[in-house]
Amino acid sequence: MLGNALIGLREGLEAALVVSILVAFLVRTDRRAELPKVWLGVAIAVAVSVGVTLALTLTQQALTFEAQEALGGTLSIVAVAFVTWMIFWMRRNARALSSELQGRLEDALRIGPVAVVVMAALAVGREGLETAVFFFSAAEAAGETLQPLIGFLVGIAIAIALAYLIYRGAVKIDLGKFFTVTGLLLIFVAAGILAYGVHDLQEAGILPGLNTLAFDVSAAVPADSWYGTLLKGIFNFSPQTTVLEAVVWVAYVAVVLTLFLLPGRRRAAVATT
Repeated sequence: MLGNALIGLREGLEAALVVSILVAFLVRTDRRAELPKVWLGVAIAVAVSVGVTLALTLTQQALTFEAQEALGGTLSIVAVAFVTWMIFWMRRNARALSSELQGRLEDALRIGPVAVVVMAALAVGREGLETAVFFFSAAEAAGETLQPLIGFLVGIAIAIALAYLIYRGAVKIDLGKFFTVTGLLLIFVAAGILAYGVHDLQEAGILPGLNTLAFDVSAAVPADSWYGTLLKGIFNFSPQTTVLEAVVWVAYVAVVLTLFLLPGRRRAAVATT
């Protein structure tokens, strides 16, 4: 649940910040009459995201076991691609996000009301669709819907509260550090999702090595123990991990973590020089 809450917090804060930037721009430029169009766009984005989640769930229920595992594994890999892209995109564009969104909204206002609704829907919809895929993958990994749903809702609720406080000036958060820390944590969460996706594809018969284990620590880390549940909830850790799962996990963390930390090292070297 904690891993899901982290994803919900990250995605929710990004979406909430987008909305707060748009709202603040309209209020500051004395164009409050355009606010209902922005909120309509946000509502459309939320509705589409919920619809995608329901569609994925209903589609999965109508499939055979092998097809369910293939769909779950594929969507887990897609979710990891979303997470990875989100981590690097936000780190690169966080500082310019406000001016970019304001420029897009200004262009939409010149075009007309429909453009404003579409612009708001697209700006928020990306995070909504990513969250829908994450939620489906998390529910698949957990084997239930309630715990992942609670985690996502808690994270999103905290994100909305933080965005509101930031908008009101009640709190100040170094968003650069926030996205860096959450990005580091999400790399390990994403690695777990990727390993689980590989396991699903192995169960579907698409990838080999289902019975070739890298390790089996079921005796030391029972799946139903509190620490086993904690590791499962945060990192999708499995006491019985296949060789392919382990290789994929290590390779993902090694490559993505190195690339994520590299810009910071370069900036530090330049500053020292």
